[in-house]
Amino acid sequence: MRIGIIGAGQLGQMLGFAARDLGVHCTFVDPASNPPAAVCGDVMQSAFDDPEALTQLAADSDVITYEFENVPVEALQLIGAETPVYPPAAALQQAQDRLTEKRLFESLDIPLPGYHAVDSRDDLQAAAESLGLPMVIKTRRFGYDGKGQFVVRHTADLDAAWETLGTHPLIAEQWVEFDYEVSCIGARNVDGDIVIYPLGRNEHRDGILRTSITPLNQPQLVATASDYVERMLEHLQYVGVLALELFVVADRLLANEFAPRVHNSGHWSIEGSETSQFENHLRAILNMPLGPTTSRGHAGMINLIGEIPAATRRLDIGALHDYGKAPRPGRKLGHVTVTADLAERRDELVGIIDKTVT
Repeated sequence: MRIGIIGAGQLGQMLGFAARDLGVHCTFVDPASNPPAAVCGDVMQSAFDDPEALTQLAADSDVITYEFENVPVEALQLIGAETPVYPPAAALQQAQDRLTEKRLFESLDIPLPGYHAVDSRDDLQAAAESLGLPMVIKTRRFGYDGKGQFVVRHTADLDAAWETLGTHPLIAEQWVEFDYEVSCIGARNVDGDIVIYPLGRNEHRDGILRTSITPLNQPQLVATASDYVERMLEHLQYVGVLALELFVVADRLLANEFAPRVHNSGHWSIEGSETSQFENHLRAILNMPLGPTTSRGHAGMINLIGEIPAATRRLDIGALHDYGKAPRPGRKLGHVTVTADLAERRDELVGIIDKTVT
């Protein structure tokens, strides 16, 4: 089998390694001259929406997937008539706009914080009055890792928020005093079989995921999150891996956003699960039986952001994944995964590694 992948970053690289283990060949499309996935497949150096390159990719592949959610939907629709594209373009379209995403949650009875569409300065004022302050203003499209956001804490901040982001369609979101954040990752294959990974607890710093630990010993939260993900997978007739990020508020879960792809908070699954999210994504889009998602003990993942310190490389604990990217502030360069028989030991190992990178 031959898989075409749009994007050749670190997620593409990890998909490529998983494909190699399954005996599957991958070809990538990416404009970068030496992207991370070049070590595990052929790369067509071209823009993500180049019709000629995508047409060639489709002709050379049995199925197409993508590693990031800012792929133009029109480009996927262009090639989808000839070669299956998973996850389906309709699901991607829902995730690309925060307003349609929130309406999707509402249609599936998945609780979420209050929100207000913002298309004008008057809308911004109305949002402040209906949601209260503080509130978070976000661009409806293309924001990630804390980009395209503005926290409005006082009425005097409204003008600054509008001046900063007002050239884009916006959404205002109610400020949530959450206890912590979690993500639930599931996979569905073409036949409709579903598997769900153990719930993971996430910590963000400066808007970027820093650590994920799993499994979370909260049976009711696990059951609720799994139910929400299954609703989404079924409703969207989804194929592939999907990640749902949620806020924990006491005994409630509030949906934040979802990603129609393999997800940073699931990197622990390479060493910490019987089947990694990357392998199950490939199994899903190839309509193979999905692998078990049972945990191998207790796992923790630490992102390496901006640089990979020499002290981290010298540590004789965990599995270091170096994506082969040039250092740059705020850039995800790699991660380390640890596993342990006890949660306390996992947390100790995560702490040791985290100290070397802060």
